[in-house]
Amino acid sequence: MTTIAAPEAPVAPAVPVAPARVRLGAFTAESTFIARSFRHSVRDIDAMLMAVLLPTMLMLMFTFIFGNAIDPSGGYVDYVVPGIILLCAGFGASSTAISVSRDMTTGIIDRFRTMPLRSGAVLTGHVVASLARNLVATGVVIAVALLVGFRPVATPLEWIALVALVALYILAITYLFAAIGLAASSPEAASGYGFILLFLPYLSSAFVPVETMPEWLQWVAENQPITPVVETIRGLLMHTPVGDQGWWALGWCAGIIAVSVVWGAWLFRRRAGRR
Repeated sequence: MTTIAAPEAPVAPAVPVAPARVRLGAFTAESTFIARSFRHSVRDIDAMLMAVLLPTMLMLMFTFIFGNAIDPSGGYVDYVVPGIILLCAGFGASSTAISVSRDMTTGIIDRFRTMPLRSGAVLTGHVVASLARNLVATGVVIAVALLVGFRPVATPLEWIALVALVALYILAITYLFAAIGLAASSPEAASGYGFILLFLPYLSSAFVPVETMPEWLQWVAENQPITPVVETIRGLLMHTPVGDQGWWALGWCAGIIAVSVVWGAWLFRRRAGRR
């Protein structure tokens, strides 16, 4: 007798399960982009050399060509070095605008936005790498200044305060340049906008006393961020009167950082399509 097998029940098609979204640990993205920016800095030897050579050449020019005309006593190098320190920081930070703009225009951000990354991680990598690079460049410039006759009278505690203030200034101007790199339409435009900011030290007390300027320019020099930072650095190094310039320097740096961080985060979300 033939047995008829019962038909098998139809098998339901497998429902694809979406992969779980990877959650990164705290500061994992930031540390990754910091390492990436450091690798780029090490490879970009030309940018590092320019960040050191340009301020050093300007210091030598002001000291040996213009110095005797400005201060025949030969002490102009002690006056000009604080301004050169800030100029060095500006030259080094300006490359951040170009690097950020390059990231935004080469398509790599399109890859980043598909990953579970915080929008500020890319900028943090650029800023931290620039801070370290510029502190090294500033140290080299100070060493060269000592070789050409710079004689600071700062105590060890004042040197620590100096390094902290310079680091805060570098952080502020680097965040500002990073935001400019986001706002610029191309790396070339970012370089041009950054170059304009590099003129600010010349409109301050970095190279000549404010009172020697025309009256209309004195107001500009006294009410811009570079002058209080320069005067505070000069006071720490040479024990010149500082007054309330130190508080103004801290306030300017904190304000620039706050505005640049907010502006940069908004620009990054807008350009990278992040929410």
